[in-house]
Formats: sequence, C-alpha cells, structure tokens
Amino acid sequence: MPATGHLDPRLLRAFLAVAEELHFTRAAARLYVAQQALSRDVRRLERELGTELFVRSTRQVTLTGDGERLVPLARRALQAQDDLLAAFGQARPLLVDLNFPDQATARRVLHRARELAPDQELMARYESGLAGAAGEMVAGRLDVSFGRFAGLEPALRAQLDHQPVRYEPMAVVLPEDHRLAALEAVPLAALAGETVYAGAGNPRTTEWTDLAHRLFEQRGIRIAAPVPLAVGDEEFQRIMAKMRNPILAVVGFPAMPGTVLRPLVDPVPLSPVSLVWRKGLVHPGFDALRRAAAEISAEEGWLRRPADGWIPATDVSMMRTPN
Repeated sequence: MPATGHLDPRLLRAFLAVAEELHFTRAAARLYVAQQALSRDVRRLERELGTELFVRSTRQVTLTGDGERLVPLARRALQAQDDLLAAFGQARPLLVDLNFPDQATARRVLHRARELAPDQELMARYESGLAGAAGEMVAGRLDVSFGRFAGLEPALRAQLDHQPVRYEPMAVVLPEDHRLAALEAVPLAALAGETVYAGAGNPRTTEWTDLAHRLFEQRGIRIAAPVPLAVGDEEFQRIMAKMRNPILAVVGFPAMPGTVLRPLVDPVPLSPVSLVWRKGLVHPGFDALRRAAAEISAEEGWLRRPADGWIPATDVSMMRTPN
C-alpha cells in the first residue's frame, strides 16, 4: 500500500489505458498526454503499490499477475469516482477561460465541447491572458484556460498541466494611414524602428509580452511602454487609437475601427497555444473539452508548423505531442 494511504486517480487512469492498449504510445495518445509523462505515472503507481504491474520489452508490453489483479479494482475505483461526480458535480459548471470574447481558437474548442457533452455546463470566462488565469486556476476559482504554457513562471507550471492545441500565426494591427498598411503581409524586417504594443505592464498577459520580447530581440523592434490598463473592448480601442502604435496580435484578432490587420511573414511567427488546467482536475465536461481540442486540432492541422514558422526555443519541447 502507498505510504500516504492515498492514490491519485490519474495514476489509475494511466494504468488502465496501458492495460487495455498494451502499448504505451497508443495509451498516451488516448489520454492526450506525452508518452514520457504516462510512463512516469505508471512507474509512480508501481512504487506506491510496491509491485511491478507490467513486463516491458522492446517488442511488447504484458501485464504481471498483480497487474491483472489490479485491472478490475481500478475500474471499480474510477467508476465510483465518476458516480460521485455525476451525483454532486453536475451542479458546478466547468469554468473555461477564453482570454477575451473574440478569441477564435478557444471559442471553437468550447463550442465543440458543448456539442460533445450537451448535458454538462461549460461556462466561459474572460481573464485577458494566461498569466492572469493561472493564479485563478491554482486557487480553484477557474478550471481551464488557453495560452502559451512556456510563458508561465516555473512555480506556476508545476501546479498546472497542458495539452498543445495550435500554432497560431501572428499578425500586426496598424492604423489605416500607417506606412505599412498597404501591404498584404508585413515582413518582420519592415517593423525595424517601430514601437509595437505587446501588453507591457499588464500582469495578466506577461506570457504574451515575453513572446514579443523573444520575437523582437535583435530585429530592431521596440516594445511600447506600459499604458493605462484598459477594461473592455471600447476602452482598449480608445487607448490604442490615442497611442497609434502598431499592436502585436494573431491572425484572428477582431477588427478595430480605423485599423487594418496584416499577417507577419519572413519568418511567420507563431503563438503556441495550449489548453491549460490545474493538476488533479476531474470533471465530466473537462474530458469533452480535451477531446474537442484534439479533434479540431487534427482536422485543421493546427499543430503543423510551416517551414518558415518561428517559435521561441523555450517552447519547442513543451509543444511536442505524443507520436
């Protein structure tokens, strides 16, 4: 028995996936986790139970005697947990942060999840950025968010988990009379000498400002100084119109009066977007949300990086998905 007398249900789900697939790669894909993370969970369960559950070789995976004995016990334990959640959890909605109302990637995932789980209540929230949402998730006031996982502080990442969803092409919002507004696409080199707004000073969007720093460094592009924190679309548009600086955005950014949106090229900068949640989260609507993210990502090719795509080196390993 484990020394604490407690088993994390996630470890039992990892074990059952491998027991049913008898293949770590397929089991990892089924759970939408990295194979290394799945292997760690299985090894941790074996340590806590004090026994080996699988015989592993280069060609196959088989259950040990203790592994076979655990299968029905694990199924009953997880079913009991699901029954409990069904009895008491449906009154509590799953709180899903979309960053802002017009965030197309997050909104599409949420809408698909609602179609997959019509009996569950998935409620949208708007925390502006992942950095702001992360603290709310850790505190239990929010369940799920979207954004650049690598841009969070390590102490926060240690309390959260994520599923890569999309490499979202980045863009720039320009005043209609800007010197670059007539271009169909703006080469990054053409922004040299410009001062671009990227959320500096906003504690809720530090992951976005960090992404801008990494993109702009050694390219002669400056990040605009902090401005008064605007709440709501109308106030944001008023402040931006007053500044008249280009704004770093993504290709799905909503239209703003008196501006044009132009994709960035040479290279194509990509914003790495993950579905992010606090570790240990269990909710029937959450399973539908993860499935929706995986389905749309595969259908749209959201995780295929273009040949000239750019992301920070810090993000590469975190955006890897199971083979």
